[in-house]
Amino acid sequence: MIRTRSLVSAGSRLRRLAPLALPTAWGGVAVAWKFGCPLARQPGLPMRIATSVVFLSVGLGLVLGLRRGLVRELARVRAVAVAAQQVLLRPLPARLDGLALAAGQLSASRGASVGGDLYEAVATPYGVRIVIGDVRGHGLAALGAVVAVLGSFREAAHDEPELGGVLRRLERTLERHLRERARDEHPARAVTDPVHPAAEEFVTLLLLEVASDGRLAVFNCGHPGPYRLGPVVERLPVGDPLPPLGVLPLPVALAPYTAARLLPGETLVLHTDGAEEARDRRGRFFALDTALAGMPGEVPSALVRRVHTALLHHTGGRLADDVALLVVRNDRVRVPAQPAEPGLRRPRPAPSSHC
Repeated sequence: MIRTRSLVSAGSRLRRLAPLALPTAWGGVAVAWKFGCPLARQPGLPMRIATSVVFLSVGLGLVLGLRRGLVRELARVRAVAVAAQQVLLRPLPARLDGLALAAGQLSASRGASVGGDLYEAVATPYGVRIVIGDVRGHGLAALGAVVAVLGSFREAAHDEPELGGVLRRLERTLERHLRERARDEHPARAVTDPVHPAAEEFVTLLLLEVASDGRLAVFNCGHPGPYRLGPVVERLPVGDPLPPLGVLPLPVALAPYTAARLLPGETLVLHTDGAEEARDRRGRFFALDTALAGMPGEVPSALVRRVHTALLHHTGGRLADDVALLVVRNDRVRVPAQPAEPGLRRPRPAPSSHC
């Protein structure tokens, strides 16, 4: 087994060095010609020019060979990164239990398609459950918390009958992640858990459940409220906010906000704060509500693309924070009440007889 691995490793090294073989051989011939051939040592401008051209060609060959190898290696690394990012923040299905969905993210870190924002939607026996969140900070440093929260949600959403149980699972998972991070960063204190593990890291999130009749159950942990697109664009009420996960413990009693609905034909736009805090060169914030008002009737995927385009145009392509959008449209058909069938009508009472 060890010998096989060594052979594979040696073969990989040879493949990486293969582009340099021809320039190296060419360089060896040029050096041998320069110092071993009497003709090359003859004085005169033509011979100097010929020698310079030979060595310049060898140098260009070496540079191009190195560049070709680096480009191939970078392409392989990017392919692995894209695969890992798609597993972490996988694309949402276009339809889920009668709902049309689309999501997308703009990362503030150059070359990354994911950052400190997270989202997911799953169909469960209790309704379609959706989470969108924002880890404090942005970019690749926040990926650990994103992995922890998303992994916990994908399990708890199916296991917990109550939405409050899902939220408590997310809180416990994040606390465990922060403790482990604190131990890794401070190995001298590995015997006991730090009192305030990674105290400056927390997660704001919005946790929703869409019932079959469009009723919404919502927990808001310090996250911006979504917009509801119907006859008008309005901020959806989500109740009193809870503290972000990782800042303070959740209350003992958890009750979701249940006074909101998503009627057939209405669209819900969930977003992270990077969407409304994006600024242009003059320091003006991006007006997300105004942008949404100009996109009536858009399908979720087109709406996400248009908002991203408007954001990049507003900021000149320079985002200061990650931006995530998740759009949900209720495509369920409201079935009108049907009259009872003739055979199922209740018989009228017989008239009473008088003696």
